[in-house]
Amino acid sequence: MLDALRLSVGTLTIVPSGTIGEIDRRTGARAMIMAPLAVVPLAAVVGLIGGLGQFAGLPSLAVGFVAVGVLALGSRALHLDGLADTVDGFGAGWSAERSLIVMQRGDVGPMGVVALVVLLGLQAVSIGELVDGPAGALLVAVAICCSRAALCLTCVRGVPAARADGLGVAVADSVPRSAAAACWLAVLLIMTAVAASSGNGPILGAVAAVAAAVAVGVLVYRCVRRLGGVTGDVMGAAIEIAFTVMIVVLIV
Repeated sequence: MLDALRLSVGTLTIVPSGTIGEIDRRTGARAMIMAPLAVVPLAAVVGLIGGLGQFAGLPSLAVGFVAVGVLALGSRALHLDGLADTVDGFGAGWSAERSLIVMQRGDVGPMGVVALVVLLGLQAVSIGELVDGPAGALLVAVAICCSRAALCLTCVRGVPAARADGLGVAVADSVPRSAAAACWLAVLLIMTAVAASSGNGPILGAVAAVAAAVAVGVLVYRCVRRLGGVTGDVMGAAIEIAFTVMIVVLIV
């Protein structure tokens, strides 16, 4: 369990996690299931900074962009890189081999840039609208944690790795379906409760959780059809998409 937690923290945040032993499938699965807990410190910092910005009288959009910047810094922008690479890969042509080669490159193409601009803009606007007090800051922090449950869906058993190397190989096809379902049931209940307590309403919280799961499910389906499976980049993209969908729904 300790190795799983270290793997999750070290992968998803900049927090030093210490030495990690050999990663077997059980450890990888546990790390993915524990992902929401691994980012609690980062989520708390983002929520606190957003709340302080709002208290200081900063414009809501400025608060949102600061929070987005802190979140990117705290996660090494790893998920954003995954989103850009995934979009570039889908735009590279109809060959899975060609798409995977493009996704492995270190540069970002025009489609990836546009995807990042749109997604970061949506996140900044949504966070700025949500952080209108302590309850709103807490809701954003909870959404950050809950969005990491996307890893349970991308790594669920039956979804293979798209290639034989890379970050995704150790954890792909490792999470039991029952564990993935339980994880998202917990997300549904938590989002519903926190949204209700923040004044956004329990229905919006529930819809946000369901919509995020559906969006990640569509991404995984398309990646399996197009790439033959998932990669570490796809997992990062799933996190960003889940978080964005959640907070956009919450401001509707």
